[in-house]
Amino acid sequence: MSWQLINPRKVYAIDTGVVNANSGSFTDDFGSVFENLVFLHLRRNYKEIYYFSEKGECDFVLSEKGIVRKVVQVCYDLNHDNMDRELKGLFEAIAHFGLNGGTLVTFNQTDEFERDGMKALVVPAHQYLTD
Repeated sequence: MSWQLINPRKVYAIDTGVVNANSGSFTDDFGSVFENLVFLHLRRNYKEIYYFSEKGECDFVLSEKGIVRKVVQVCYDLNHDNMDRELKGLFEAIAHFGLNGGTLVTFNQTDEFERDGMKALVVPAHQYLTD
């Protein structure tokens, strides 16, 4: 699993309130808290959680017994300014691990994108977190 060994670790808080309390920013960082919330949901179901970083980045690579099962990207609000970056990282991870598709979790958006036979399903958090 070279993707685990090459890249430094990401750190998540067990309590999302800690993210806000320790933030050096005077504005709320919804993106970080949102990603942390999705991580906590994934942590309940997966022991092996990594992230992927090459040309792009994918927030979560979910593995069972060393076999990658899913890739998940998290973006609070998918918009014109960040769409290319978010989808590039997700599609790169899908291709790298030989998967058919992946998931992009947003606060409240639904969509679907296809590229080179791979699918990216955009789902709202309220749906993703209850599955």
